[in-house]
Amino acid sequence: MKNFRQQHRPKKSSLVIGRNAVIEAIRSGKQLDRIYLDTKAHGQAVNEIKELATLHHIPVNYVPAAKLDGFNITGHEGCVALIAKVQYHDLQQIISFTVEKGEVPLFLILDGITDIRNIGGIARTAFCCGVHAIIIPDKGVGALNEDAVLTSAGALERIPVCRVNSLMKAIDELHMNGIKVFASEMKAAKKLYDCDFREPCAVVMGSEEKGIYPALLKICDEKIKIPMKGDFESLNVSVATGMILYEVMKQRG
Repeated sequence: MKNFRQQHRPKKSSLVIGRNAVIEAIRSGKQLDRIYLDTKAHGQAVNEIKELATLHHIPVNYVPAAKLDGFNITGHEGCVALIAKVQYHDLQQIISFTVEKGEVPLFLILDGITDIRNIGGIARTAFCCGVHAIIIPDKGVGALNEDAVLTSAGALERIPVCRVNSLMKAIDELHMNGIKVFASEMKAAKKLYDCDFREPCAVVMGSEEKGIYPALLKICDEKIKIPMKGDFESLNVSVATGMILYEVMKQRG
């Protein structure tokens, strides 16, 4: 049995409580990490919350009322939002800003990584290795909450994070900006140190259990692997990310 680290209950100051309050928070530009909606909630305000969440790429978790009551709050009306600990950025703006500075773009894409300890460790390594931004999907990734920020030793508050509604579209956007996309894949033919990372590039890392989503893997430019002597299923994703990013940093001098 896996040992899961207990996550702390969010502080009341980090919550937006109630349907109208959540709508107003989104409209005013407040960045939200995710919205929790009672599975039985309905009505015009609920429909508006869903529409706004889709428009602003905010994940919506449909949960039983007991989950919302567990936040130890009252008057939530079946809707609670968690204020983002991380500020999200527009991908194209980060690309343009990087190029304007005269730097060679380096991006990291996380696909299906849900363990916040891994995400925190990856963010810490990414910041130390000069990654310009981490790209995550709005669904299927661990919440970048207080625990994730703590695990990252604060790196998640210092490295830009781009949250997108489609990693496929994000890769298309990278391609349109002349950025090559590498996919970390155990069965790849090409070894890590045989690749040229001196050009503008992005690296996709998938979960240890499922790897990279097949359709996403298909549109990547090149598949790479970390050679291993020992016969083992896979490396820890945080460790593997560190090895790849260090090779990139070494090549770029």
